[in-house]
Amino acid sequence: MKIYNTILGNMLTSEEWNKKLSTADIDFIFLDQWTAQKSRFLGKGVSGEEYPIALARHSQIVDGDIIDYDPETGKAVVLRIELSPVLVIDMGGLEGKDPSSIIRISVELGHAIGNQHWPAVVKGTKVYVPLTVDKKVMLSVMETHHIDGITFEFEKGLDVIPFLAPHEIRRLFGGAGHESHSHVHSHEGTHHHHHHD
Repeated sequence: MKIYNTILGNMLTSEEWNKKLSTADIDFIFLDQWTAQKSRFLGKGVSGEEYPIALARHSQIVDGDIIDYDPETGKAVVLRIELSPVLVIDMGGLEGKDPSSIIRISVELGHAIGNQHWPAVVKGTKVYVPLTVDKKVMLSVMETHHIDGITFEFEKGLDVIPFLAPHEIRRLFGGAGHESHSHVHSHEGTHHHHHHD
């Protein structure tokens, strides 16, 4: 079994890697802060594959670090830490309503989300939208459109991962690629890298 002991680069901070990986088939390993502090652990990719990771002691994993890339197969493995919270919109309350109301409300909600260019994943009666702007902005959009019969709340990214399929996870959290060129600079202030000895 291959052991991964080097960080090849970072897809969030390196323009060059970002380009390289733009067409890659990326398996993301989602880590919480606690695991990210460790230098040895077994990482589990979204694909279900396991990656034994053994880095040099005191190496600090940073969100977006790449542990594997094969230009031949176009496959890459990337570590993601501290996932953004997710706005979970629950439309279960609409179940008793008549079809025309359900359609109207769904379209209204779709418009509200689409207008903001927010990625979204629909799962059963829930809609998952990753936090891409300030929480207050998201909440005010939801409140402006005040839609009856639906509730919404923020949940931790790591808490919603178990409910999602791999392609849905990539859609919600794998979005480093297209946003890093244009407007990653506007929220650079939030990317503090915590160094713990």
